Amino acid sequence: MTETTYSVEEIATALEADAYGDTALRIGRASEPKSAKADDLAIATSKTYAEAISDGQAQAALLWQGADWQALGLKAAIIPRRPRYAMSSLTQLLDPGQGYAAEIHPSAVIDPSAELGEGVHVGPLAVVSAGARIGAGSVIGPQCFIGWNAKLGEKAYLREAVSIGARVTIGDRFIAQPGARIGGDGFSYATPDTSGVEAARATLGDQQDTSAQSWERIHSLGAVTIGDDVEVGANATIDYGTIRDTRVGDRTKIDNLVHIGHNCVVGNDCLLCGQVGIAGSVRVGNNVVLGGQVGVSDNIFIGDGVIAGGASKIFSNVPAGRTILGSPATKMETQMESYKAIRRLPRVMRDIAALQKAVFKPDAKD
Repeated sequence: MTETTYSVEEIATALEADAYGDTALRIGRASEPKSAKADDLAIATSKTYAEAISDGQAQAALLWQGADWQALGLKAAIIPRRPRYAMSSLTQLLDPGQGYAAEIHPSAVIDPSAELGEGVHVGPLAVVSAGARIGAGSVIGPQCFIGWNAKLGEKAYLREAVSIGARVTIGDRFIAQPGARIGGDGFSYATPDTSGVEAARATLGDQQDTSAQSWERIHSLGAVTIGDDVEVGANATIDYGTIRDTRVGDRTKIDNLVHIGHNCVVGNDCLLCGQVGIAGSVRVGNNVVLGGQVGVSDNIFIGDGVIAGGASKIFSNVPAGRTILGSPATKMETQMESYKAIRRLPRVMRDIAALQKAVFKPDAKD
């Protein structure tokens, strides 16, 4: 595959940034300063990173506001208003992709009743089932599965071995990383009589006189509905709803190994980090951030704008706008105060022991 190069000026225009020096220099890749080649763009968004520019061969760099690019020995520089945000446009421009050919591979299995929009690519050993509809410009990677009557909007991008179940509806510009699974059956089971789990939940501890029983499966009649501009990470899973659909709102980003249970409703512009687990029937508002390994108990709601720190365990409803941490999750400032108090406990206990010894020391005359 031939490498595409861009001039410094072209890159600066794409980033809506200022360009300085020899803006005709051609750039093929982005690189860290220390290992940069002569035709690389060194990424040095702070003085700390810039210290390594002299160790590499870069002639041009992406720098921070106020940087003296000439003092760094560069021939050209790109200085955006907000370097971190500029990385979005830069990486999109320089991304070489996965090398998928723009074609329908002969080994792909596509049902005659499936509808493929203009310019759809289907990779080797992929399966597109009956009644499926795939929007124009979409890429279905190798070994992907698109289920019966599933619908994908325009410009979907599915990496290797992504599975989209029957009746799933997904909006435009969907991205799924390798192994993502959309539309597994919900984890729903019931017993003929009240189970120990139900009794313990009602009493908050006592299983009462319940007996052991077998679990009967509740089938998933709902589907999954996903909005526009949603991304799902590698090996993440989103379950069908039991009766109503499990839903994910527009522009929400879901990291690797995240699980969203049956009947959940996740709002717009949420960020769910690695290994987050959301139990069934949870409602998550808009602009919610759940850090890595956050666990959410079933049948609760999390309000708009909530931020939960990594490894928090959420057992009850969370009001909008709250920042929480810990297990059980509480206000972050409360959690930090408690943490500091726990760290002081050994010293406090030693002080108490010393006081007890002084107060209760036996009188030598007794």
